[in-house]
Amino acid sequence: MTATAEALVRVDASGLTDVGRKRKVNEDHFVIVSLQKAAQVRQTSLANPRVFDRLSGPEALLFLVADGVGGRPGGALASETAVTAMVEYIGQAAGCFHNLDVDREHEFLEQLEHGVHRAHQRIVAEHGGREGPATTLTMATLVWPRAYIVHAGDSRAFYLRKGLLRQLTRDQTTGEYMVDAGAWTEEQARQAPMAGALVSALGADELTPSVGLVDLQPGDVLLLCTDGLTRHLADEQIAGIVGRATDAAAACRELVDAALAGGGSDNVTVVVARMDG
Repeated sequence: MTATAEALVRVDASGLTDVGRKRKVNEDHFVIVSLQKAAQVRQTSLANPRVFDRLSGPEALLFLVADGVGGRPGGALASETAVTAMVEYIGQAAGCFHNLDVDREHEFLEQLEHGVHRAHQRIVAEHGGREGPATTLTMATLVWPRAYIVHAGDSRAFYLRKGLLRQLTRDQTTGEYMVDAGAWTEEQARQAPMAGALVSALGADELTPSVGLVDLQPGDVLLLCTDGLTRHLADEQIAGIVGRATDAAAACRELVDAALAGGGSDNVTVVVARMDG
């Protein structure tokens, strides 16, 4: 998938998901969506039809991954519902990113966060109950040059710049919570059996989505992934693969293949978006 985010920047985006080597069902889902407000003038008597250009708003690109929570029934349904609900909501509220400026960014992030809560409510209403299905969700909305991140759970968003991979999200897990609180060291978190337990997820008892943003540059690469990738590949390996790939589809294929070669213990899903200048 390719799209022009600005005259000099072409966004090459692709996604890929795989059930892995150990699981029988793939509970991951992803989506890449292009949103654009456009008015096409088919005929006019005006000497300069370009006066209507202001009716065509900027293009926004939506990237989203969701990972149904293991150990609970209906994880695939939860992740599918989350993806569907978010796309429907963003589609209905697509106008909120037009004429976006710094003064309205807070409102825009609130809209995105509200969409996550609506998706959560749909999962609970359709599949809920105690210990019902739940899912992670990590979403990036690109309105060039800024990417707005909304996140719940332990899927991750990264960006690669000049060979250095930077993580944009923090895992919402017991281990990360205890480290942040100063109760555990990083080493203790790595060793604790319950460190990976989610403390926030759509459909779960607790949901506390986090929001953030990053300004991208031509040459940057945005990566969203489920933990089936990061449990098998270190950041340096991910950076190397993404950095040398010739296009987004090739990066996705090599990342998934590397995760499978590393054990493939879980479903693995990746979305890669290259800012080709």
